[in-house]
Amino acid sequence: MSRIGLLSLQLLVAIVGLALWQFFASVPVFGKMLLPPFFFSNPVDVFSQVVKWFSSGVIWKHLVITLWESILAFAIGSLGGVIVGFWFARQPNVAAVFDPYVKMVNALPRVVLAPIFTLWLGLGIWSKVALGVTLVFFIVFVSATVLDNGRMLGMSERQLMRHVYWPSALSWMFSSLHTSVGFAVVGAVVGEYLGSAAGLGYLIQQAEGVFDVAGVFAGMFVLSAFVILIDMAVTLVERRLLVWRPAAVRD
Repeated sequence: MSRIGLLSLQLLVAIVGLALWQFFASVPVFGKMLLPPFFFSNPVDVFSQVVKWFSSGVIWKHLVITLWESILAFAIGSLGGVIVGFWFARQPNVAAVFDPYVKMVNALPRVVLAPIFTLWLGLGIWSKVALGVTLVFFIVFVSATVLDNGRMLGMSERQLMRHVYWPSALSWMFSSLHTSVGFAVVGAVVGEYLGSAAGLGYLIQQAEGVFDVAGVFAGMFVLSAFVILIDMAVTLVERRLLVWRPAAVRD
C-alpha cells in the first residue's frame, strides 16, 4: 500500500470515528442517547476547547513543561538503559548477580512509585522525570545475546564494539525508542496528574475535578498529538543515523 493510500485510510478511520461519536452524543436512538454528553461530551465541544486553549495561549505553558519533563526522562532513561545494557553484556557475572533485582524493580507498578518520588523530589519536574525514567529505562535496556554470538565468531573486543555492539544497539535502540517516547510522556503526565501545578496532566486533572468532560477529552487529544509529533521527530533522527539499513527495515 502506498504511503498516500495508508494516510488516506487512517484519516478516514478518524473521520468515521468522530462522526459516529458526534452522532451518538447528539441524536437519540430509539428515544435514548447512547453517549450522554455529560459523560462523553462530543467532538465539537472538545475541538472548541482545544481551540480556546491555543487561542488564549494557556496551553503553551503546560506543553512546554510536559515536553521538558518528557525529554529529560527520555534522555536519562535511554542513556541509562544503554550504559547498563552494555555493562551487563560485557560482564556476564555482574549481569547474573543483578538479574533478579532488575526483574524485581521492573515488576514494580510505576504508579506506586509516583508518590514516593514526589516525597523525595518534591512537586517540581524532577519527580515526574524520575517516574518517566523508570518507564523508559527497561524498554531501552540492551539485550546481551549479540555479545555471545560475536564471541563465538572469535571477534576481539574492538571488533565487537565496532561491528556488533554499535550497529545492533543502534537498530534495537531506535526501534525501542518509538515505544519509550510514549512512556516518557506517560510518566511525566501521570506524575503531573498525581501532584503538580502545571503540565498536561495537571490540565486534565483540573478539568476532571470540575466534571469538565470536554476539557478531559481535549487534554487527551492534545496529549496524543503531542506524542505523535515527538515520535515523528525520533523517526527523522533514526533515518538520518541509520541510513545504512535497507529501506524496508527502516520503515
